[in-house]
Amino acid sequence: MARPTPQTFDKKKIVAENRRARYDYHIDDKFEAGIALTGTEVKSLRFGEGSIAESYAEVKDGQVWLINSNVPEFSHGNRFNHEPKRPRKLLLHEREIDKLTGAVERKGMTLVPLSIYFNSRGRAKVELALAKGKNAADKRHTIKERDWQRDKARLMREHG
Repeated sequence: MARPTPQTFDKKKIVAENRRARYDYHIDDKFEAGIALTGTEVKSLRFGEGSIAESYAEVKDGQVWLINSNVPEFSHGNRFNHEPKRPRKLLLHEREIDKLTGAVERKGMTLVPLSIYFNSRGRAKVELALAKGKNAADKRHTIKERDWQRDKARLMREHG
């Protein structure tokens, strides 16, 4: 029987990407979550500003929160401008939250945001991954594998 294709998310405009997450963690499951934002945060993200490089997500009281993500203040904002590093609520189904809670508590996994993007309907979304941390040997293996793939591609180009 054929293996089902992994689900892909409808990413129209990627605002922020956490490229280091794939190096530091073994990615297990991916989830698409909405994100509760204020008006000035949406405007900042539409201008392509924002960072999730050192951010993570945690489950508190049956809700998932994005911690330490940076959305800079909107340049034309007034006194109602937002706080750049405030915790932001992620919008997930209760079933998904239960699954994430179980994995984090029982298996010692981490919730890592991979990217923030706007979908085709113009909604801000977060691609959230359930991940397990790599140790130093795993990271060395990742580097070795990446270098071999690069060398293999170069050899194929040269020899045809």
